[in-house]
Amino acid sequence: MRNVFQRSCRHATPRRFASGEMPKLTGAADNAFNRERMAVKQHAAASSDLWRKLSLYVCIPALILAAINAKNLWDEHWEHWEHLPPLEERVEYPYMNIRTKKFFWGDGDKTLFWNDKVNYHHKDE
Repeated sequence: MRNVFQRSCRHATPRRFASGEMPKLTGAADNAFNRERMAVKQHAAASSDLWRKLSLYVCIPALILAAINAKNLWDEHWEHWEHLPPLEERVEYPYMNIRTKKFFWGDGDKTLFWNDKVNYHHKDE
């Protein structure tokens, strides 16, 4: 097992170090096209390194902080919801739950995004 690990490290490491160094252009290879191509490669290496660092050290912590904030807001919302009167006792205003015709799904009274925990409709009696 140790032998396999050493062989895989030995093969992967030289390639990584060799690809980072840009060769010096000499002789016929030292022309405008090759100089521009090397400049583009160096710029690409630097900008990809910048975006990798931004992704790892800025985006991931920002996403974690946003998730923590969302969880705290969610908990505060449901904590507040517990102090409200039950759904059946709440006032239903004339502009709420207007039905001109039945929906073609379910019992015809509930909207597509109906949630029994937060929505209630007093039936006309």
